[in-house]
Amino acid sequence: MGGHCGSGALRDLMHWAGLGWGEPPSEGMVFALGGALDIAYARTGEMVPPIYLVGRGGDLEVDLPKRLGATVSMHSTDDADLGWTWVRDRIDDGQPVMVWGDIGELPYLRVRLQMSRHDIVIIGYDNDRRIAFVVDNDREEVQEVPYDALARARASTSFPVPTRHTLYDIAWPAAVPPLQEVAGEAFAQAAATMRGSSGSVIAAVDTGMVGARGLEAAQLFASDILTWRQLFANDELHVVLLGLGAFIEKAGTGGGLFRRLLASGSAEIAEHLGSRDVNHLATAARNCARAWTEVAHLAWSKDCSVDERWRDAGSAAQALPGLESALADALDAAALSLQRARLSR
Repeated sequence: MGGHCGSGALRDLMHWAGLGWGEPPSEGMVFALGGALDIAYARTGEMVPPIYLVGRGGDLEVDLPKRLGATVSMHSTDDADLGWTWVRDRIDDGQPVMVWGDIGELPYLRVRLQMSRHDIVIIGYDNDRRIAFVVDNDREEVQEVPYDALARARASTSFPVPTRHTLYDIAWPAAVPPLQEVAGEAFAQAAATMRGSSGSVIAAVDTGMVGARGLEAAQLFASDILTWRQLFANDELHVVLLGLGAFIEKAGTGGGLFRRLLASGSAEIAEHLGSRDVNHLATAARNCARAWTEVAHLAWSKDCSVDERWRDAGSAAQALPGLESALADALDAAALSLQRARLSR
């Protein structure tokens, strides 16, 4: 099981490749070393629910392997037969394959929501039974997925992007670079992304949307949530609040809008390296995770009216910009500390 599809899949692939620093890395460490922390917030009438919130950037699945010395390429096609040939050829070579699959088309997930950028790992197939064997962070056991269902999941045109039979082709290295080097680069990247100077997003904030990313997104969300009572009718506000809680806690975030994964991974890295600054980063990430989780739980509260849920969640959200700014500062400090330690060796 995993908290997030991307970091869960990459953890599994690293375990398969036999890579780590003395022992196989945890999912939290994988997420932290991916440098993918971000925030994107958008509100538009073109979506259901009419808000979107995500706490990671778009390049985790490429950035982490590259940081470890792997070569990575993404392949996409609208030709289903060609897309399956790519998968089959790699499996025949003994390699598990990470691909995108829409959660709404994967029968074992039993969800109504469609979301196209969900990472799964295909580890085998049975042509006689026409099934593929799939590993997913949301299930403990290997799943048997009919070819037809898998093809639909890999040909989705749903939010946020068409899946287009996308496949990650990763050639893992024989060994990984020093943890100090990898962590320093990852923390610097995450800090730069939060300040808006680098990185890609999973879902672009388009013209016509109310939206932002990074620290600006935390500030925008904190102010925008205070307007929701005027923007949405009672039933719609109820749906928006349910969606808000799901985006923070349930939508494959590992809890606390990915901040809990960063906190656990940073704490593990701090223990490996004996770094006080990385330990401070873990604390800052933990504080952010708790604050986001509080907003989610208040938005979900079954014991309050819709107005009370909106008011309480909005009040709790006012702490987020300051906590996110402190988290970016902690990322910068940890990156600088590790860089100095490397140079002094």
